[in-house]
Order: sequence, then structure tokens, then C-alpha cells
Amino acid sequence: MASNVVADQEDAYMEDSFTGEIPVKGSAQVRRVTNNVVIDEDHPFDLEAYISNYDHDRASIKRLFFIANACPQLAPLALSRAVEYALEGKDSTLYQNVVSTYNNIVGPQHGVQLNQEWLDRTAQRSHAERDKLEVELKMYTGNMIKESIRMGHNELGHFYRAHGDHATALRHYTKSREFCTSSAHVVDMCLNILELLLEEQNYPHVSTYVFKAEAALEASGSASDKKKGTSNPEREKVEAKLNLAMALSLLGQSNYDAAAWAFMKIGKNLDGWEHKVASPSDIAIFGTLCALATFERRQLKTVLLESETFSYYLEQESYVRDLIEAYLASKFRNVLAILERQSARHSLDNQLGPHIKNLTRLIKNRALVLYFGPFASIRLESLAAAFGLSTEETEKNVVALIQDGSIKGRVDSHNKILKAKDLDHRTELFIRATKTGQEIASLNRKLLYRLRLQEADIIVKPPKNAHLEAMAYGPPM
Repeated sequence: MASNVVADQEDAYMEDSFTGEIPVKGSAQVRRVTNNVVIDEDHPFDLEAYISNYDHDRASIKRLFFIANACPQLAPLALSRAVEYALEGKDSTLYQNVVSTYNNIVGPQHGVQLNQEWLDRTAQRSHAERDKLEVELKMYTGNMIKESIRMGHNELGHFYRAHGDHATALRHYTKSREFCTSSAHVVDMCLNILELLLEEQNYPHVSTYVFKAEAALEASGSASDKKKGTSNPEREKVEAKLNLAMALSLLGQSNYDAAAWAFMKIGKNLDGWEHKVASPSDIAIFGTLCALATFERRQLKTVLLESETFSYYLEQESYVRDLIEAYLASKFRNVLAILERQSARHSLDNQLGPHIKNLTRLIKNRALVLYFGPFASIRLESLAAAFGLSTEETEKNVVALIQDGSIKGRVDSHNKILKAKDLDHRTELFIRATKTGQEIASLNRKLLYRLRLQEADIIVKPPKNAHLEAMAYGPPM
């Protein structure tokens, strides 16, 4: 329907006609994208292929609104898909607002009429379902059947979430905690809340429920699993979901280094989350970009390419492996070319879009530092040619890197030459040796403490996600 009028309506598109969030009262705000993304031969983006990776749910409608806000070319098509998805749901208010927004974009000539029959039928079913669930919960509460009460709160949580009332849904999910009779029930509660938080992009609170779920998971038979010496498929699914939730939370808070390590740990079986929260392609792209922006070069090959778990995700998006291999081969011009070509795909993702400019800048800066490392001096023109940049842009980037201490050198602006500072390598070697000696001494003390604890039959377990707090030491052994 709308695909036929995309070209006709581009000129009529008004940037301020909507704000990019799902226009529902009480919904979480979405950061507005001010720079319009242009789709052309050099920056391709297939909306149908992209959105087909996800379920037809509220989270997908949010993705479509983000795309419509960021790319006027795709706004009519994206919003027409949002109308279709809203009709598959249960939220009549969401449907009415999506239709209103779509009609504002395409104009009255190409707009769609509200399906009043669907609205009446949905409202009737929703009232009947809510009354039924509330009556059942009251009955369970009167009988004091804990398991039934817990399930009743869960069902009401699912109901209100489907209808866009996230605050009430969260209240029912958290209320179910009082009636959990096993660790598995606590894990189930945490996963329900995590899905809700990730949909709202309420990232600061994600870690709280990840840690709660991990503690419950640890208490729910880890000892028996170790005795059997076998892996638990259900446990692996939960761990994969928790790692994904933590990774997206860290990315959302711009903690790219920790996010990269978390993405590396995500297992293969997400049990449906790959169509709700993030697709396998998303995991490959997000994890790779975070790693390229923060990892040392020596870590990239072992952590990215040789990791069995992450290699599975790399196969889902072919250009990602090309990007890593170009970086490791110091073909930085190709690296930037790939990032530029895929910039539309990256910018139009509602989870990655707000961070892609910063990630691209970090990757380019690390590449500049690596490339200049072996040189005593280099002409800015040659450096620019190696990256496919202009001399002026290269000089600006290099000066910024010198100012923040990433490059130890100075720029001869007249002759356009970057010169490394004369360093006292003997002093530098002595400082490094002293620092290494101190680190080894500290490690030996800790090992002795651990041996004494083991001799005294005292076991001290590391805190959950300790690897995320000690990322500087490299990947877990």
C-alpha cells in the first residue's frame, strides 16, 4: 500500500510531524535522531529484510518508528508496516495513534481509515480477558495457593504489557516475587522484567535483575549439574538471555568495552529472544563494533574470530567478518569504506543508532594510532591516503589524538608532517618492567591468600560478572 507512494510523499514529509517514539501516553521516550539518513546505492538498506528478523510486536513497532523518524525516504513504508503490526496486537490505543501518525505523514489522499470493527472487537475481548484474569487472581488469593497466585500475577503482567501499560505490568511481575517457591520461579520473574526493561530501553535497571537471576540460577541446581558432569540446556538458554540483556544494557549506557565482552559470552540458543530483543545479525554487528572500538589488536583475533560461540553469530552477517579481517590486515581504508557503506543499516537500528557515530570515531582513532605506531614521521597526505580521508580531516583527527595523549608526537602544519616525539626508550622500558614486577608481586600475594583459604576449607566465590569489572586484564582464561 504505502510502498507505492513512498516517492510521491517524500517531499510532503515534515520532520516535526512526529517525534520518533511510539505515540502512546506513558510510553518510554526515544532519543530523537536529528540527522536524516539517506538511502542510496552507496548506502543500501532493505527495510523488509531488516524488520523480518523480528516478531510483529510492540518492540518492532518501536523500531519502525525509529526508522521513520531517522529516514524520511522510508517513513511511509515503515509506518504502513507499523499499522499492520498494530492490527496483529491487542492495544487499540497504539493502533489509533499509529494510524494517526501514518496519515499525518502521507496526507489525507493516501491515508487509511480506522478499522472500527477491529477496535470494537478488541476492546470487548480485552475487557473480558482482564475481568477473567482479575477474578481468577482474587480466587487464587482467597485460596492461598502460592503457585496459582504467582501465575495469576504473571498472566496479568503479560496482559498489561500487551496493552501498553508497562507500569502496571511491572507491578504484577514484581508482585509475583512474593509467591515464588523455587529459584526457577525467580528466574522466570527476572526474565519477564528484563524483557520489559529492554523494550523500554530502561538500561540502568537491567543489571539489577540480571544479578538476581544469576543468583537464583546458581542456587537452582548448579551443584547437581556439576556432579552429573553434563550441561543443562535450559540453564544455557537462560544464561544466553542474561548475557544478551547485560550486553544491550552496557551498550545503551555507552560502556562499549564491557559490552563487547558481554556480547562475546552470548550462547547460541536464545529461546525466542532472537526475534524479540535482538537478532543474531544484531549481536554480530554490535559485538564487533564494540570490540573494534575498545579491544587491543592482539585480542581481536582470539576473542572474535577464534571464539566458537561468537563465530556462530559472525556467520549471520557476512560483512562483519570482512570488517574484522580488514582491520587485522591493517587495511584501514577498507575498514572505513565498509563502515560507510553499512552506515544506513547501523544508523537505523534503534539500539545501535544513538551510538554509531561515537563507535565509528573510536574505531577510526584506534586505527590511526596503530598505523602511525611504527613511524618516526609520516606525511599527512600519505596518512590520509591510507584511510581514504582528506588531508584536512586527517590533520584534525591527528591533532585531537595528540591532545588526548593517544599519539605521542607533533604536527608540522606548514609541511604537513606528523613527527613522533623523541622518547627515552631505556626509561620507558624501565618503567614498564617496574610496573610488571609490581603486578606480578600483587598477583603472587593474592595466590598465597587463596591457597591459605583453601587450606582452611574456606571457599570465596568471585562476584557475578567480575570479568566485566576487570576487562583490562583481557578475556577470561
